[in-house]
Amino acid sequence: CSSLTSIEIPNSVTSIGSSAFRGCTGLESITIPDSVESIDWYAFYDCTGLTSIEIPNSVTSIGSSAFYNCSSLTSIEIPNSVTSIGESAFRGCTGLKSITIPFVGASKNGTSNTHFGYIFGASSYGFNDSYVPASLKTVVITGGTSIGDDAFAYCMGLTSVTIGDSVESIGHAAFSNCKGLTSIEIPNSVTSIGGWALFACTRLKSVTIGDSVTSIGDYAFRECTGLTSVTFKNTVGWKAGTTSLTSTDLANPSNAATYLRSTYHSYAWTRK
Repeated sequence: CSSLTSIEIPNSVTSIGSSAFRGCTGLESITIPDSVESIDWYAFYDCTGLTSIEIPNSVTSIGSSAFYNCSSLTSIEIPNSVTSIGESAFRGCTGLKSITIPFVGASKNGTSNTHFGYIFGASSYGFNDSYVPASLKTVVITGGTSIGDDAFAYCMGLTSVTIGDSVESIGHAAFSNCKGLTSIEIPNSVTSIGGWALFACTRLKSVTIGDSVTSIGDYAFRECTGLTSVTFKNTVGWKAGTTSLTSTDLANPSNAATYLRSTYHSYAWTRK
């Protein structure tokens, strides 16, 4: 089907089957109706000419390698209706610049394969940097209750991550060595930030910490050498280890940055 350039799938279709459009290298666009509930494995494998696709809110699952080697895709928006994404679903999407995901990893609120690189083919977080496309700069997370341990570790090319207001916890080393990040906002829904969470994010300049955060793990901002501004939305009641921190001190973004980056970086922070 290399000569096929576009297709409109009828409303009677509920599933795009395995390898349905595999090797349709000339396919540039496709319209998926809201009757479709699943996109199966290898469905769009090697559709190298595909430049855009809209996944409707009816879809609940995306199979393994479904969009493998769709190298012309520049952005993907996965709706909140999706609860599972197969391994390597977007592997080889080397032109991808931005992606919107309803959770991080294989499944919504799952406990295994919770690293970002899973959907790009990484078997563990240690391979995130090898499999997440170098072109990818922007990630928007719209759902899920947690960002797991090491979820984005070594995703060095990312410059922007937006965390949705359903997220309640950020795990240990979740963004460690994300050396391209320049700023991050922790939403008000988050209550805990794990130890080493943003370790060695050397280009990180500013952080906003939501008013529901009550714990920040030790070394969360260690080696964030560029960090100059931290805005606490709630400055009252904080301790670094056993040392009480005044609201006045933390109200100053420069002071707060110094405390987290240097002065008290080795302590777990808590708020009551």
